[in-house]
Amino acid sequence: MFIGSLQTSPDTSVAGAFPSPANITGENYSNINNSIDLLKGLVNSGIFTGGVIFFTVVFGLLVGYALAQMQFRGKGVVFGMMLLVQMIPFQLLLIPLYVMIVRDYGLADTYLGMILPFAINSTAVFVFRQYFMQLPSTLFEAARIDGASELRILWQIAIPLVRPAIVTAILLTFIGPWNEFLWPFLVTKDQAIQPLAVSLANYISNIAATASNPFGAILAGACVLAAPAVALFIFFQRQFISTNIGSSVKG
Repeated sequence: MFIGSLQTSPDTSVAGAFPSPANITGENYSNINNSIDLLKGLVNSGIFTGGVIFFTVVFGLLVGYALAQMQFRGKGVVFGMMLLVQMIPFQLLLIPLYVMIVRDYGLADTYLGMILPFAINSTAVFVFRQYFMQLPSTLFEAARIDGASELRILWQIAIPLVRPAIVTAILLTFIGPWNEFLWPFLVTKDQAIQPLAVSLANYISNIAATASNPFGAILAGACVLAAPAVALFIFFQRQFISTNIGSSVKG
């Protein structure tokens, strides 16, 4: 993809993976940026994805902690319903979500309208629940005996011990909204707030046919879209695979 984004003329053969210097150019990035504002698209994608991650982590921590460390009637039913939600494809919910978000709430062409359907992620809740269940219950019992509230226990004791789970939830959540096309495309008609994935799709549909090298321009846009995700996984890979929960307990 990166090599194709630098080619003056597209070469999809095996030899195209090793292009000659004469066939290398950076004009594809300039062309795609002139057609769609790459920086604005990245900012919109960042706002959309950042909002989804924020709500996912906040609600995921609260619900995951409650399901793992608190006792209340119907906890098993709630957990079962959460697992059941994961079996429902998002596409089946598009029509009722569209009616609710656009007609009932009037949130068309807004960032909040894009974010709300993804605000609670059952996968993130499951990840946090599993991590919280690994924590020694004696930590929480001692805190409750000292008079700490559940929110204080969550903030001061539980969250510092499940940082790998937070990184995991962020990485698992990030890739979905960052690449999401269908829902932002349905609820946004204003190009000024459309994420980069939607802008690239509009470019393919409306502009690519008249471009001099649409193949290279599309690949250049795809590289720009993929770069933040790759950088995020590389930056957090060590925290993603490491955890040190047991060190908090003195034998």
